[in-house]
Amino acid sequence: MKTYDWLVVGSGLAGSALGYELARAGYRVLMLEQSATASSPTTHNATQCSYGGIAYWSGTTPLMRQLCQEGLELHRTLSAELDSDTEYREVDLLLTIDPDRDPQAVASAYSKMDVVPTLVDSVIACELEPLLNPDAIAAALVVKHGHVSPEAIVRAYQQAFLRLGGEICYEQVTGFWQSEADLSRYQGVQTETSHYVGENVVVCAGGLSRSLFRKAGLAVRLYATIAELIELPPGEVRLQSLVMPAELKRFELEAAAGAVDSLWNEPDQEITPAILDAGIVQFRDGRIRFGQISRVLSNPLTPTEALGGEQAMRSAIGRLMPALKDQPGQWRSCPVAFSCDRLPLVGAVPDRAGIHVFSGFGNPFAILPPLARRFAYHAAGQPDPLLLQLSPARF
Repeated sequence: MKTYDWLVVGSGLAGSALGYELARAGYRVLMLEQSATASSPTTHNATQCSYGGIAYWSGTTPLMRQLCQEGLELHRTLSAELDSDTEYREVDLLLTIDPDRDPQAVASAYSKMDVVPTLVDSVIACELEPLLNPDAIAAALVVKHGHVSPEAIVRAYQQAFLRLGGEICYEQVTGFWQSEADLSRYQGVQTETSHYVGENVVVCAGGLSRSLFRKAGLAVRLYATIAELIELPPGEVRLQSLVMPAELKRFELEAAAGAVDSLWNEPDQEITPAILDAGIVQFRDGRIRFGQISRVLSNPLTPTEALGGEQAMRSAIGRLMPALKDQPGQWRSCPVAFSCDRLPLVGAVPDRAGIHVFSGFGNPFAILPPLARRFAYHAAGQPDPLLLQLSPARF
């Protein structure tokens, strides 16, 4: 049986970036993904529900500022490195402020960002994005924002990974394989038909990571929202900017949900009420994604299509950008991983050998690529004190 240095569970952005970096460091790497197709509205792959935004300007701590800056520098050269276009660009991001809110008070919350957005009134905001409804906003914050195509960057990482000798296997991981001589050590993964042997296993399965760990009796403080959005095919509507709410509800939702760890082990629990953050992004090929509803359910695979999310999102976007309300599109849903302190979990699972986690990224397109590189360097024998701040052992 072939033995690998690293088994990477998951082939979204996290798994693909980390698999590439480990292969680049000279390791024998097998990436495992449950399905070769990712086109279903309920694919469970967060790539299909991603906006692709790179908030490199948003760091407020030395750690996040450093990672965001590293991410910006990496993205600017990544297409050339991977020999494939990630569709990286830098565009205006409009952070809309609701009519009943005080623009100055909202703007003050951004004062500690690495790059402080500029406050503009509704007239200027609508000049920057003519499709905005001026009556739907009091003002907006404007800042340059990085952006990639989620599908393009994942595809680029995977192609480069394969060129380096990495392998991809399309089988669903159902558990971890432990050493018979030492049950505290993991030596591979199990699938529905076989098992694979590796010196190390790293779980990059996003919103499904917690359930995998729990099956193995491992307590990891990782959770998941169920994200819903609508994707429109390329058409005549053209946006000039990316649009997001200045006061994101998702971060408060995650903080509240992560504080009640015990509820996550109970079946069919709604941990906190769902929220909607009205955001819109258009990709270079003309596709538009808007949403987003975030639901917090203890089972990340709970079907949610019948819960009225599409109507709620269309209503919210219709107020903000009327031209999009009735455009035909496809509802999508997937679980999205998060931690209880907005920092990812990166590193070895405590009290176990051979098993690691790389998940829970709150600003994934900005900080995940540099952290994948740091992880691989660390694994190759270059100790990285920065990674200690993101260790699962911090909880």
